[in-house]
Amino acid sequence: MDERDFLTERFEANRTHLKAVAYRMLGSLSEAEDAVQEAWLHLNRSGAGGVENLGGWLTTVVSRVCLDMLRSRRSRREEPLGQPYGVRVPEPIVGREDRADPEHEVLLADGVGLALLAVLETLSPAERLAFVLHDTFAVPFGKIAPIVGRSPEAARQLASRARRRVRGENAIPDADLGTQREVVDAFLAAARDGDFEALLAVLDPDVVLRADLGPLPAGGSAEVRGAREVAGQALTFSRLGLVMRPALVNGTAGAVSTRDGQPFSVGGFTVRGGKIIAIDILADPARLSRLDVSVFDD
Repeated sequence: MDERDFLTERFEANRTHLKAVAYRMLGSLSEAEDAVQEAWLHLNRSGAGGVENLGGWLTTVVSRVCLDMLRSRRSRREEPLGQPYGVRVPEPIVGREDRADPEHEVLLADGVGLALLAVLETLSPAERLAFVLHDTFAVPFGKIAPIVGRSPEAARQLASRARRRVRGENAIPDADLGTQREVVDAFLAAARDGDFEALLAVLDPDVVLRADLGPLPAGGSAEVRGAREVAGQALTFSRLGLVMRPALVNGTAGAVSTRDGQPFSVGGFTVRGGKIIAIDILADPARLSRLDVSVFDD
């Protein structure tokens, strides 16, 4: 086996892990794949001479690439003459409840729900990187520090601030998928029937709805809080004449909607204690076009 074949084999052994790291960093499978590909190009250019822990080295490379991408994304969104997002819902991983996908299960280990990713979108790039690497992948702060250009103690503080934000948003769902599906189905039925009181019955009083329709001014986005306000939005949404299909959205009960046979939105629901605490809807046509929803074609 020559050196290139050896590097290829070692890289492929780490690919799924690297993709999992990048997805948590970026909230986008397509961008995560780009970051992993960039790491492969970097490995090809530099080789692995003197690298004792190739997996750790590749994780560092992917992390640096993701940090640059996050900073570039934030810069574009803050451009005064551009088309900024008000709310950016991450790109979900969508699957069928009756058909397991082993790769999805690896990518979504440790409860990477859409609500959690939405909270991560509100963090600074450095906070997000420190939190993901340390709290999810147990990377020590001494190794995180040079990636973000801070001291280990400053990296620790970045992760601590991110952790407080995540805990404050209560974004971790109940584990039982059957209970989740019962609650989500009750919500969808109440919206379809125009039953405002039934909607309130399944919504947490402090529920948050995040809807991403794409860049302004062509699209728009909104964050709505409170059960009565979210119920009102659900009734408005139900009048669009959409066909709803149950789906796994980042491992939790969700729905894919179509209109005239074309994908219209993907909705993720976070259920805790039998109530919906968060709804995240991606309806940006450009970003929806990058999702693979072919599993719903049959």
